Amino acid sequence: MTMPYSFAHNAYAATLQTAYDHLADGEESGDSVNVAGRLMLLRRQGKLAFATMRDSSGEIQLFALASVTNEFEEFAKLHLGDWVGVSGEVVRTKRGELSVKVETWVTLATAQHNFGDKWAGITDYDLRYRHREADLWANPATRTSLQRRSEVARAVRERCWAQGFVEVETPILNAIASGSDARPFATHHNALDSDFFLRIAPELWLKRLVVGGFERVFEIGRVFRNEGVSPRHNPEFTMLEIYCAYWNYEDMMTFTEELTAGVAMDVLGTTEVEYQGRPFSFAAPWPRRTMAELASEAVGEEVSVHTPREKLASMLEERGVDVHRAWGPGRCLAELFEATAEAALWNPIFVTDFPVEISPLARRHQSDPDLVERFESYAVGRELSNGFSELIDPVDQRLRFEDQARLAAEGEPETMHIDEDYIKALEWGLPPTAGLGLGIDRLAMLIADESNIREVIAFPTLKPLTD
Repeated sequence: MTMPYSFAHNAYAATLQTAYDHLADGEESGDSVNVAGRLMLLRRQGKLAFATMRDSSGEIQLFALASVTNEFEEFAKLHLGDWVGVSGEVVRTKRGELSVKVETWVTLATAQHNFGDKWAGITDYDLRYRHREADLWANPATRTSLQRRSEVARAVRERCWAQGFVEVETPILNAIASGSDARPFATHHNALDSDFFLRIAPELWLKRLVVGGFERVFEIGRVFRNEGVSPRHNPEFTMLEIYCAYWNYEDMMTFTEELTAGVAMDVLGTTEVEYQGRPFSFAAPWPRRTMAELASEAVGEEVSVHTPREKLASMLEERGVDVHRAWGPGRCLAELFEATAEAALWNPIFVTDFPVEISPLARRHQSDPDLVERFESYAVGRELSNGFSELIDPVDQRLRFEDQARLAAEGEPETMHIDEDYIKALEWGLPPTAGLGLGIDRLAMLIADESNIREVIAFPTLKPLTD
């Protein structure tokens, strides 16, 4: 069978359902349309055949009659999953179903695999994620979640533009794995005979643009971290990174809550939703609590970055956390917060004032040099965003990088490398600046009411098949 190279498609199912809603049962419109899509159901009743055709907008019935439809017998023998192009009049059957009365038709593609038992849906998760093209047809909810993700990204981008931020693109191949304390993916550039890393964050590039005079700048792009896979982690994911000159972390917190609540309004029309069956509110303002306060409440006694390291380590070990010898009191406090308080943070909240030990790119807190002006927003028990007042002093930045190198020498796997080009950029002068990294995938999970990050990523990372 020779398939056509094109089809003069001019109507969508959802548009027809709306435009011809007025047709009475048994009424004909007199209007002929060309529709195309995949056959989801097909049944024959003597000289009649009824098919359900689905396109990207929805479904509509195809109504074929032996006396009207060209090659009626061949139409009635089509397989479920076949793509067809149909020309015919828009009518409403006597049973009240809006339909296209098939006059001429053509097979556009044939399906050689089954999409699930009677289209009830594919339930094998590996098959769903490995062959998303089948999952999208067999499980309409998948299409809805991915559509939500697209709407989230568009709303984020438009709201950043509206605030005067300039969108840019920065390198994905980096000579130094910098911008975050995460394990990178390494590769080799043959022409340059040099090793490169897939970026773990675009942060340092974007701040160099601020040095260059772009006072408001952002990027929505993929980042890569050679770490575990879980319902909330994928090795490659999408981040919004945004930087604004003359702001501090308080300003960026205000921007973050307004951006997130605004995206919810843009996509869902409300800030009050249900997430996994439980009420959830995006509405601003969000509470602001320090890491030390939340950890103290969770463990039942006061702890802080000034608590002796031995005591914090003991509290972690009591909770089954292995304490690395390189961890100081700041890292121990952060681990204690994660182990005891993080999971209980349901509605959005800002956790503020992090230890300097785990924040090598953030500016020291004005009231405590052992802390930095940093926040992370949390929702439904997981991190949503990270931001801070940026460290602008090149001397202090070099000392922080050197401290990271010391930790790496002691066996800590997640550390930053010394980036001489970035330090030199700071020497040209970075004005007071605040930055934000927000996970687009995790925000999409909240908007789409999905508990697994794979549901909002079109093609999540999977282990390759070996046979």
